[in-house]
Amino acid sequence: MTRSLLPRFDLGNRPVGDGAPCFITFEAGPTHDGLDTALKLVTLAAEAGADAIKFQVLDPDRLVADKTMAFSYDVLVDRATGATETVTEPLYDILCRRVMTHDEWRRVKAHADGLGLAFFATALFDDEIDLLAELGCHSVKIASGDVNHWPLIRRAARTGMSLQLDTGNASLGEIESAVDVALEDGCDRIIIHQCPSGYPARLESINLRIIPTLARLFACPVAYSDHTPGWEMDVAAVALGANMVEKTITLDRQTRSCEHMFSLEPTDMAAFVRVIREVETALGAPRRILHAEERRRRRNVRRSAWLVDGGRRGDRLGDLAVDFRRPGDGVGPDLFEQLADARLAVDVPAGHRLSVGDLG
Repeated sequence: MTRSLLPRFDLGNRPVGDGAPCFITFEAGPTHDGLDTALKLVTLAAEAGADAIKFQVLDPDRLVADKTMAFSYDVLVDRATGATETVTEPLYDILCRRVMTHDEWRRVKAHADGLGLAFFATALFDDEIDLLAELGCHSVKIASGDVNHWPLIRRAARTGMSLQLDTGNASLGEIESAVDVALEDGCDRIIIHQCPSGYPARLESINLRIIPTLARLFACPVAYSDHTPGWEMDVAAVALGANMVEKTITLDRQTRSCEHMFSLEPTDMAAFVRVIREVETALGAPRRILHAEERRRRRNVRRSAWLVDGGRRGDRLGDLAVDFRRPGDGVGPDLFEQLADARLAVDVPAGHRLSVGDLG
């Protein structure tokens, strides 16, 4: 790499990276079907406490050469049993459901701004990157299929926006090359995503242990993009050091379209944010830090030396008969051994709890 990546930087009005709270992005790109649902999902994301909302800006007519190319994914058909069904349809038809005009994107971005959400989007062509730059998008994402699309990465890097790299199906060498390309063109605010393939992702493909590897190799924020139902994998990713989690949201998991079945519904979104925050709190710090309440509880369960027969001034501490009883706010068993050759400075009666002040 020709220059260094930043381990932490701001996205919108929130930091992401080393020492910052996990940045929570809700993905609405695959689950909206036009302006109305896009605006609703932005509102729900803000109400749930997310840090950002993400979409996908695309043009299916330019992207898909073969309009009949089939794509398969699972849909939820029964909430009670969790039964699913595999649906196959042209990829072109799926993508057409996500198309919006430039004016509609402006309205969505303005709505996110008004609610204090950072706004991200995946872009697939140069003019889409230019649109996002015009909108003041906080970060542009490069899809996993474009990790080797160096011209697109260069275009994004030159905008001044933060760059997010999806890395599903990419080798470490390909990721390094993509990062180098971005660095060469002036972008040092890069987030690398561990993004398993599949809709939903297979457990065998998730490979959460790569998260600390990516952080160590690239010294930049690392994200986990989740394509599984629930949030167990997100919790595990945060525990392994993910600086960002990206989770898809939907108005209805039973919508018969791609990615809805493993997305969060409105009733789940705030709970997801709360769980991530609780996990962060529980993770604590890598150092052992005892808080006041822990010290108080420790004193109550530890023991102190209590004299069985009493002692006289000048008696050697190690020669005295003692019992070790709770609480532990006197001379503890460890200190008693260390001070075995110390002498009493005063006469002490039987049943007395020894303290350091009793010693000469």
